[in-house]
Amino acid sequence: MLPMYKENTMTKRKLSNIQWQFMRHGTWVCLGSVTLGGSFFFFLWYQLAQLSSLQEWLFESWGVTIPPFPGPSLIVTQMLTMWLIAVLIGASFGYIYGNLLKKRIEILLQSAMMLERGNLDIRIPDLGEDELGQLGRQLNDMTTRFQQQVASLQRLSAHNAELNDQVKQAAIVEERQRLARELHDAVSQQLFAISMTMAALKRTLLQNPEKAKGQAELVEEMAAAAQSEMRALLLHLRPAHLEGKGLKQGIEDLLREMQGKHPISFQWSIEEIPSLPKGMEDHLFRILQEALSNTLRHAKAHRVEVKLVVIGNKLRFKITDDGIGFTIKDERKSSSYGMALMQERVAEIGGVLNISSAPGQGTLIEVTIPIIMGRGGNTSHE
Repeated sequence: MLPMYKENTMTKRKLSNIQWQFMRHGTWVCLGSVTLGGSFFFFLWYQLAQLSSLQEWLFESWGVTIPPFPGPSLIVTQMLTMWLIAVLIGASFGYIYGNLLKKRIEILLQSAMMLERGNLDIRIPDLGEDELGQLGRQLNDMTTRFQQQVASLQRLSAHNAELNDQVKQAAIVEERQRLARELHDAVSQQLFAISMTMAALKRTLLQNPEKAKGQAELVEEMAAAAQSEMRALLLHLRPAHLEGKGLKQGIEDLLREMQGKHPISFQWSIEEIPSLPKGMEDHLFRILQEALSNTLRHAKAHRVEVKLVVIGNKLRFKITDDGIGFTIKDERKSSSYGMALMQERVAEIGGVLNISSAPGQGTLIEVTIPIIMGRGGNTSHE
């Protein structure tokens, strides 16, 4: 409240100075005019008083008599009187004209302050046909355009909110359809194969125990594969964001939970990282989810290591497993959904994705991202 009062006080002082400036200028103009005019008048009077022939001619022709030139004391008295009158006239004129100008400027100033505070209904009254009147009309036109733009922005905001809801619903439907396809293509077929093998196992159990033993082992492998597939799908059903957690806490909570539910050794090293944009953190978290899902489905790994470090102005995210690995070229030819999704997410946050793998050599997924927004003061080194 105090700064606003101080600003208003300073503004009033400036506007008042305009009025006093007009009074001062009017006074000096009148004083200068009276001084020059009075000096010229007394100079002319003195010259005429010295010419006796001119005085005789004026008296004979016009009957006009030039009075004798006054003494110094009278001249000073008359000049002081004229100066006093000049001061009164100049100050009065300056005060009246300056006050009228100040009122018009105050109208502009108050209207501008109301616009600054968001009152877009304010309109400046007609201030005349001079520059101030033109300025008032320009401000009114600007306010009207600004009001229209605000209305457009509000409509656009509401439209964006509707589109955002539609995008969310579409993403939910798409994710449901994807999970349904994967359940049908993987788990459903595996369960069907288990049921068919069990039916065959019943028939061969008494007739050929050795063959039945092999079929039982096959059922066990298929059940383990179906279980891994279901765990991977359940991982995808987790929230797509960090639920208010930081990236470090979200990753550690996820790995602790998976360590308690899966027969895999999870090791991690998550360093303190600078503050990152929320979208970047969500993308990194989903990349980890996708990588772990692929590991549970295909890798047959015994150990998974997750490492997140900051080196200079780059963030490096590594996910390593000791699974069966794969051939990168063959995986790309098969248009792996998981790899394509990770590549898209990394590209959206301006990073680089590097996947290294070979049959029997495990898999390394490395994401490198330059830190531009939210850069903190801490840096770490491997």
